[in-house]
Amino acid sequence: MCSKLCCCFPCRSCRAEDSSEHFSDPVLSRITMRTETDGFSLNFLPQRFHLWRTPRAPDGVNKPSTTDGLPSPSGEERPPTVILTYEQILEAKHLCEAGQLLIDREERLFGEIKESEALTHHKEEVSKLAADRSALEGLVLQTLRLSLGLEGVGSKALTSAVKAVQQEEDQDRQWRDRRDRTAPAWRPCGWKNLHDATLRSLVEDRMDNPSTPPAVQAGQSSIQADVCVMGRQLKEDLLHVVNVVRSCYPPESGICDFYTGLFHQTFSARLRKIADFGLEDKDCTFLLRWVNEHYPQILQKPELVGAIDVEALGKLLPEELLKPLEDQYLSKQQEELTTYIGRVLEEAKQQWNKGEEPTREDGCFVSPVSYDIIQLVNGKVTSAEKVVGDLQKAQAITCQLTNLMQRFKIFQNDVMKQNKANTRPVMKANLGCIEQFRDVLSKKTHLFTEDVRKSCLDVLTDMKQSAHTYLLKPVHEVLKPQYRKLGTNDWLNKHLFEELLAGIEKELQDLQGSMESCHQELVGQLYKEVTAEYVTRLLKGQVKLKDREKQLKAYVTVKDNAESLHDLFLKMGSQEVWFKDILTKIAEVLKLQDLSAIKIQVASLGTEYPDLSEKHISALLKLKTNLSKADRKAVKDVLSDTRGQQSAPVKGGFFSDVRVK
Repeated sequence: MCSKLCCCFPCRSCRAEDSSEHFSDPVLSRITMRTETDGFSLNFLPQRFHLWRTPRAPDGVNKPSTTDGLPSPSGEERPPTVILTYEQILEAKHLCEAGQLLIDREERLFGEIKESEALTHHKEEVSKLAADRSALEGLVLQTLRLSLGLEGVGSKALTSAVKAVQQEEDQDRQWRDRRDRTAPAWRPCGWKNLHDATLRSLVEDRMDNPSTPPAVQAGQSSIQADVCVMGRQLKEDLLHVVNVVRSCYPPESGICDFYTGLFHQTFSARLRKIADFGLEDKDCTFLLRWVNEHYPQILQKPELVGAIDVEALGKLLPEELLKPLEDQYLSKQQEELTTYIGRVLEEAKQQWNKGEEPTREDGCFVSPVSYDIIQLVNGKVTSAEKVVGDLQKAQAITCQLTNLMQRFKIFQNDVMKQNKANTRPVMKANLGCIEQFRDVLSKKTHLFTEDVRKSCLDVLTDMKQSAHTYLLKPVHEVLKPQYRKLGTNDWLNKHLFEELLAGIEKELQDLQGSMESCHQELVGQLYKEVTAEYVTRLLKGQVKLKDREKQLKAYVTVKDNAESLHDLFLKMGSQEVWFKDILTKIAEVLKLQDLSAIKIQVASLGTEYPDLSEKHISALLKLKTNLSKADRKAVKDVLSDTRGQQSAPVKGGFFSDVRVK
């Protein structure tokens, strides 16, 4: 912002338009002013300055009305004129009128004189005029100095003072145009500059000596108390300027912006002195909050909005002073965040070491780790954004979050490795923490930088997968005997799949204990792994489907198994439905006899599941022993062609878990 502030006053022609608005004084409209000088008097004012008074007539006496010695046409007596001297007008604080008198005297003395030697005959009058001008100037400046104080001045007096300054500026301009006249020694008088300097001095004094002295409250430093009281003074005075002072100036003067600029410069200068010294962390934070939060809030008060140009002001402190303060503050917040998260993780570790189980809510194991850390991160970043006034800078607080998430992962790995009695409840509680962390990282992206967000999500993905593996591994160990029977002649000829379903249902009961959404994911993962195990066993080729009858029987068996498996997992909370489709499509391949139909079905599988390989198709076709080697090759060629035409995968991640030789 430009350091030079100025306040615009209209010229005399502009003032003529609003003179009636600013100076329609009913008393002054009836005053005749008289200026006493040494040896003679000047009585040259227009009729509007006459003050009429009607003397009280003695009781019972009716006096005829006269006008200039003649009877009044109305029959009423005209009151005598009361003449006020210049000193009386000045004493009444009618500064504009007094100023006009002096300008008129100046015009009488200097307006007709072209040579300075002629002024020697009016030396006493010039000296008297200069003294009167000095007295008027003192009163005008005094009025301006009182315009913000509690004692204040009347709005009429301030308006009159402002008008006097305008008149003097107009007179200065007129004398600059009179190149053939000798100007008075006091021209140009520069009252506008005096006005601006007076207001600047007034504002500085108000900020240095506030009306309410600073009182240090409990927990507040002297710096904080000083800044608070300066801020309060600034707010009160700006409101006074907008609500009171503004009406005393012409609208085009820009007085509100002028005052705001003065307060902004003064407040900024005081804060610079404070910022130049090393500040404690609390004072550093407090100063930044004033610069980026409290001060902008003052300028956005409804009374001030529209009256001042906030954008023109700029920051209270320059970047070279703000950056060290911001670095100090952000470093402290980052340190506090790291310390607190470390403390949260340490408490969870101690609880686990003691053999304690996590608490239960609605039958689910829960851990406070994610809640405590999320609340802290959200609070820190949100607060930092207000303190430093920049979200991107505030996000820097979380730069160590990836390392802290790695510590959480290490803790979980230790829990799984030691496999204590309370490990499974801890892992179920951790699944809830992982989901809550992922939810915040995915939905509240404004809290993190993009690299931190992605890194943390990667760590959490690894943690969820390892937790699922830990919890599901015992389930597969129990189900292994039933797995071995899949894809065999006994599986095809006997009803063995019901044993597998019963075992799965029993194990699913033991998996309960995590949050509902986490349990659904865990059950879905088990559904996927059981389906992958089913396909793996089927593709081992232990059963040979030599003719159409056996192939149709295999189709019915696989299709029925798919339906039963789907119904069970759906009942136990899984939201996955596409694993059923995989088994159904495989069953269709087993049923089909026409080579063209088989090619179409395989092409569909390849399109739906991009990780389906030629090895998988080869193993599946080998079950149909009535297919020749050439037929199998023709079908695999269709899969290769489908891969070449494929633009984007529709689904994936299933057949990569199906191991074939």
